[in-house]
Amino acid sequence: MIKRLFDITAATAALVILSPVYAITAYKVSKNLGAPILFRQTRPGLNGKPFEMIKFRSMKDALDIEGNPLPDSERLTAFGQTLRNTSLDELPELWNVIKGDMSLVGPRPLLMEYLPLYNKEQNRRHQLRPGITGFAQVNGRNAIGWDKKLELDTWYIDNQSLWLDIKILFKTVKKVLIKDDISADGEATMSKFTGSQNHHVVESSYE
Repeated sequence: MIKRLFDITAATAALVILSPVYAITAYKVSKNLGAPILFRQTRPGLNGKPFEMIKFRSMKDALDIEGNPLPDSERLTAFGQTLRNTSLDELPELWNVIKGDMSLVGPRPLLMEYLPLYNKEQNRRHQLRPGITGFAQVNGRNAIGWDKKLELDTWYIDNQSLWLDIKILFKTVKKVLIKDDISADGEATMSKFTGSQNHHVVESSYE
């Protein structure tokens, strides 16, 4: 309950304080990418229950001759890359936090198609609400492999606390300012998860 109260209070305050940034970003998205301004996608939330996550759109609509979306690297414009580099595309997720779909801090909500691919340990990441930022995001983000990222998520599940959340939020601000670990090598963002290479539980300790 303390975590939820913190989420509602902080997310509401952030929306009020950042409302001018929100409005300017929405205008810029409309001008550079057109409608719709928001990107909506179903993601797994608490206990894997689907919810609609919203972000500012950062990619253009571009299809191949068969009507399938082109790779992210071909749809991501310079403007969209700037949105992602500054994490401004994540601002609408504050509404998801207020609604109760997400938390400020928690494992990032990934794709629904990944659900059957997790091993038992990795699937524990759904024991909490997904977060706008998380322990994995301040310890490598998209520059680390999937097994490591999911290991960090489950470590957070076992070690969560309000103090840890506050530290992660401050580290997130630092990461955004220095534009660190935004994408994996050779990828526009992150390669798709195709299943775990490690099927055992790794005992780890993080600060």
